[in-house]
Amino acid sequence: MGRISGECIDFGKYLFKDYSNNMMVRENHLRLSKLNIIGANVKKFPNDFVWGTATSSYQIEGASQVGGRGESIWDAFTHIPGKVVNNDHGDIACDHFHKFKEDIQFMADMGLQAYRFSVAWPRIQPDGKGKANPDGIRFYSELIDTLLAHNITPWVTLYHWDLPLSLQLCHDGWMNPQIAEDFAKYASICFDAFGDRVSNWLTLNEPWCSAVLGHGLGVHAPGRVSPDEPYIVGHNLLRAHALAVHEYRSRFQSRQKGQIALSNNCDWREPLTDSPEDRAAAQRALEFFLGWFADPVYKGDYPEVMRERLGDRLPQFTEEERAMLLGSADYFGLNHYTTMYAANGQHSNGEVSAFGNGGMSADQDVWLSADPEWHQTDMKWNIVPWGFRKLLQWIDDRYNSPDIYVMENGCAFNDQPQNGRVADKRRIEFVQSYLSAAHEAIEANVKLKGYFLWSFMDNFEWALGYTKRFGIHHVDYRDGTRIPKDSAKWYRHVIEQNGVL
Repeated sequence: MGRISGECIDFGKYLFKDYSNNMMVRENHLRLSKLNIIGANVKKFPNDFVWGTATSSYQIEGASQVGGRGESIWDAFTHIPGKVVNNDHGDIACDHFHKFKEDIQFMADMGLQAYRFSVAWPRIQPDGKGKANPDGIRFYSELIDTLLAHNITPWVTLYHWDLPLSLQLCHDGWMNPQIAEDFAKYASICFDAFGDRVSNWLTLNEPWCSAVLGHGLGVHAPGRVSPDEPYIVGHNLLRAHALAVHEYRSRFQSRQKGQIALSNNCDWREPLTDSPEDRAAAQRALEFFLGWFADPVYKGDYPEVMRERLGDRLPQFTEEERAMLLGSADYFGLNHYTTMYAANGQHSNGEVSAFGNGGMSADQDVWLSADPEWHQTDMKWNIVPWGFRKLLQWIDDRYNSPDIYVMENGCAFNDQPQNGRVADKRRIEFVQSYLSAAHEAIEANVKLKGYFLWSFMDNFEWALGYTKRFGIHHVDYRDGTRIPKDSAKWYRHVIEQNGVL
């Protein structure tokens, strides 16, 4: 709430009208403009701060057999009984492939500045190799053009986990070193086709998940379980990133004037106690989580603690690969969701849930826990805004103050429509608290440049199917109807004001 001339403002009264009524929107905007929330202590963000939302191809597109698209590892994985809750799959998902113009209109209605989406590799190269599929190029080209026509800047992720199935079955997927070359060729097709209109690129989304959840714990496609494969997969993912960035910088960047990076996920690890052992455990956990994929880019090699603990299980970069990796990000992309306490492994021999982001616990020798007083989302992820601030400051300190863009942050709550409205108060409270923490980091001189709220709409949540709703737009999976939640309307106001209370 804000206070003006002794009057308390009910922001819901002004924000949560149906913004399909343009006259009502203009009237409410005028009333808000007159109020100007003077004295409401709005935390303003930098003038050039980027406000966006995010999605990924497999989670929303559907049309799995339309337009020449090939199969992905997720198409195969989801059709194995028991791999996904309720045996859900992405064959239709949100049908964004057919509804993208409608979705972009919703984006425009909320004043969105930027939209991060991913390109489905098998929609561009059905088998992961060879010539581009014209229908796939046409789809993403029209998507990009429609975004630009609505003054929404596209941010494109090249790989958000939907590996062409042929590469997995015939070439062992990310276990094969050759895949780095395949990925660079695919990336080049995208740079060539879309780079005249796309200036913001991400090579990989959360390579930690591809490696650990896909090849260590087996809960994501391709569903393999191994103590060693994650490190081989992670190594090849980093090599693929480096080659794709080299391709972009050597052939496209000078004329397209864009920027390129990768987006890593990391949760904050707070020492359970102030003992040297627990502080070392928390640091070790962060280096096994974020340092695994960020250190090679910013320091030229894996964290020393990983080298010490893994020995020959951790692959070596060649000198040429190290040189190509070092500096291979024009900005720091970060996905962040939660915080846990970290203690030295002697506290427990147990492993947290695969979805609790515990990772390769035996290698880290770290025990994770939570404060029972912390509130949680429907993912059972702890809501700890100060952990977000601490992580941003940790990145700033470790990697020499890079420009940071938060490419994902959000929460799952199962709020349902009532009389045509989705009153998701808990989501608004979550995002406001995390944005406040982000503002504190900026005040501490962290170079945070943008924030992408996950997700634009409810969608397929991987192995958890459609049971978790992260969206600021509600999706009825029976008929595809979208409803802007209160959070979408609230976020519109955040964007308008360039700040939060």
